[in-house]
Amino acid sequence: MPDDTSRRTFLKQSGAALAASTVGFPSVLLPDRKEMLGVALCGLGSYAGGQLAPGLQRTEHCELRGIVTGSPEKIPRWQQRYDIPDRNVYRYETLPDIANNDDLDVVYIVTPPGVHARDAITAAKAGKHVWCEKPMAMDVEECQSVIDAAEANGVQLTVGYRLQHEPNNRAVMRYATEEPYGAVQEVKTGAGYNGAHPDPDDWRRDAELGGGALYDMGVYPINAARYATGMEPIAVRGRTWSEREEMYGEVPEFAEFTLEFPGGVVAQGETSFGKSTNYLDVTYADGWCRLRPFQSYSGVQGRTSNGTPLRPSGRDQQARQMDNDARAIKNGDVPIVPGEEGRADIRIVNAIMESDRRGGARIAL
Repeated sequence: MPDDTSRRTFLKQSGAALAASTVGFPSVLLPDRKEMLGVALCGLGSYAGGQLAPGLQRTEHCELRGIVTGSPEKIPRWQQRYDIPDRNVYRYETLPDIANNDDLDVVYIVTPPGVHARDAITAAKAGKHVWCEKPMAMDVEECQSVIDAAEANGVQLTVGYRLQHEPNNRAVMRYATEEPYGAVQEVKTGAGYNGAHPDPDDWRRDAELGGGALYDMGVYPINAARYATGMEPIAVRGRTWSEREEMYGEVPEFAEFTLEFPGGVVAQGETSFGKSTNYLDVTYADGWCRLRPFQSYSGVQGRTSNGTPLRPSGRDQQARQMDNDARAIKNGDVPIVPGEEGRADIRIVNAIMESDRRGGARIAL
């Protein structure tokens, strides 16, 4: 059994105190009512256009009302498709002006990770709630600066980990605390795809913008290992490499890592731009659980050792995530995925990179 330093024990002991605290609460509490919160998407790349904007058409507590972009040519198409008025259109340099716009309650940061902290802090200082896409930022210090800005300005901060809202992944989280199959013994997890980013200007090839498989995809298995065990790791080993150096010379195309948890629990993880992998396998003292796939936009499914099926939920993951986050703002609840979750994962990402620089050395956390 894990010792008393486990996240599971901490959560059991501190859950009531956290619920009564003001951490993560907006300064102005809104009743749970039918009015929709206005969301501005900051960054109009493929995820914003292909997943978040469509998801906002299916939400019950928030709606797309504004955009922030550095690409003027995208503005007419977005305005026409989503009926966005001129007053709700911003450039990155005019984002501070959003403070004067009562149409907009939330800024969803969907820019490259290297500028997440810049944009999230600007939105928080403007008095807007911040939803920040994963990975939260480049390092622990940047993550903390975003957390501090949200707290100083009385706004709520959440990280866009859609899987922590997804029912089957939430079942795995529940198994860690309720232990229907006994205590966690081992985790194996991976997230990656066999693809390419041929455009030399793609941020996923740029180290300063947070490119590489470890930042882009690696936070999925890292986050999964943490919620599947219900604990925080105490040490990490990792290695990163690239096979297509002409494309990924600045950033890692592949990464593998081992996380050590209290009580001898170990998680093995992998991520990649050059190999399709999508699984979360958890072994318990008295059984097991498998999610395959565990992080697809749809079709997350699996089963357990006693035959319990974990079927796809059928609901838009992004819509579920944004509705949950909107309800947290309206009700003054602690969000499901606060900024501290993003910071914890980036701490591990940075440790994996340090381990790789030191030839796979064990890095204590």
